Amino acid sequence: MKAVVSLNSGSSSIKFSLFAMEPGGSLQLAAGGKIEKIGIAPALKARRTDGTILLDRTWPDGAGLTHADLLADLFSWAMQHPLEGYEIAAIGHRIVHGGTEFSVPRRIDSELIDKLEALCPLAPLHQPHNLAAVRAITKLDPDLPQVACFDTAFHHDKPALASRFAIPRALHDQGIRRYGFHGLSYEYIARRLAAIDPALASGKVIAAHLGNGASLCAMAAGQSVDTTMGFTALDGLMMGSRSGSLDPGVVLHLMTQMGMGAKTIEDMLYRQSGLLGVSGISSDMRTLAASDAPEAKEAIDLFAWRVARDTGALAASLEGVDGIIFTAGIGENDAGMRSLIGRRLQWLGLEIDDRANAAGETLISAPESRIKALVIPTDEERMIAIHTLSLLQETAQ
Repeated sequence: MKAVVSLNSGSSSIKFSLFAMEPGGSLQLAAGGKIEKIGIAPALKARRTDGTILLDRTWPDGAGLTHADLLADLFSWAMQHPLEGYEIAAIGHRIVHGGTEFSVPRRIDSELIDKLEALCPLAPLHQPHNLAAVRAITKLDPDLPQVACFDTAFHHDKPALASRFAIPRALHDQGIRRYGFHGLSYEYIARRLAAIDPALASGKVIAAHLGNGASLCAMAAGQSVDTTMGFTALDGLMMGSRSGSLDPGVVLHLMTQMGMGAKTIEDMLYRQSGLLGVSGISSDMRTLAASDAPEAKEAIDLFAWRVARDTGALAASLEGVDGIIFTAGIGENDAGMRSLIGRRLQWLGLEIDDRANAAGETLISAPESRIKALVIPTDEERMIAIHTLSLLQETAQ
């Protein structure tokens, strides 16, 4: 049986999922795994959906191993130990930035790689690693079809005003504009919501992708209208180690008055800010929740405040809200954070059902709430697989 592999290559981890191509065109998750702690002490674990461990390997002295090295090991193992006869038909990649040109999935070739390489400065934490995975697979098997699925694509057709900064027009025309990210997650949420609650899906919804990377997306009838991330994935909400929106005057001050260079500022804003910077303890919400330190509480409260504040802004973009969807690591699993955000949004008519919220149910708003609140797990890997299979079928016709 043929299968599609979804690959999500980040700065310190590589997530992968294998989907069997079932008769009739459906996709069935067969196995998945993750290579984590890249650059420190890489560890690889793969398992079938029934929990059976397929591969469990560590490299205690592997700090110098690159994404390409680790993918070569994984690919070599997969070729020698086929999963119950599955044949890999194609690999789909999450590519964070598609710029102004790429709004639909594309078959990867050398020309496309060159164009995506030029976008690396717009997503320095993600794009280089996305492309490293593409190159590694190309080197291992040049004939294996690879598909690029863009995280910016879902926002490509949002209203023109929502893409503009108030800067000279010539700069906008050169591509300095608000793109938006987490599009694969929001696209999946829009599809799932249409299946769970078609009436709500046809209305005005704000989806909250809250994880180590965090953003909000305002959707009307399943289409992106506005989002908190802009030119880069640094914009918008406070995140695990990213600052989110910042007065540009702060950057000018750091440069002119404190003598900080661009690389130092970039490192601070991307890697030393957010939950980590405010708390001085950790970028992980779970660690902060378990801490008694007042700085940890302040970081948690600031995160909730920022989410609630930007939700209000997106409510204005939508001119009303019918529902809020919580997703991603924090959104799906942190009932306390959902409660904090919910209390700050009572002015919108949101009332959280404490019992349903604590139990992690899908519908967590109270019956008397004027707007609905749902928890829907995201699945970017499945969305990548869906796009990859669709493109394979198109090219086969």
